[in-house]
Amino acid sequence: MNKFIDPKLYGLPPSTKLQKIGANQFEIVIQRKSRINMKDGEGILVKANKIKNHVPDAYVSLKTSAPVCSKTKTFLEGHGINVSAYR
Repeated sequence: MNKFIDPKLYGLPPSTKLQKIGANQFEIVIQRKSRINMKDGEGILVKANKIKNHVPDAYVSLKTSAPVCSKTKTFLEGHGINVSAYR
């Protein structure tokens, strides 16, 4: 498993869990039990855009253990953010 990197380097809040999985590939990790809804999705998009401002050709994905609302998943994937689950 990749180690977490300092999110402050990309202008993100320090509570954000961020992994660098490749040269320009990043994962935002959310570990919780409550559902990820549209408001969370909008926040994730803001975080992804901040990463892309620092690394223009970055690919950002979301890795979560929480269930994701189908509308939110469609919204994030429409903006190029892949959503994956893990246990």
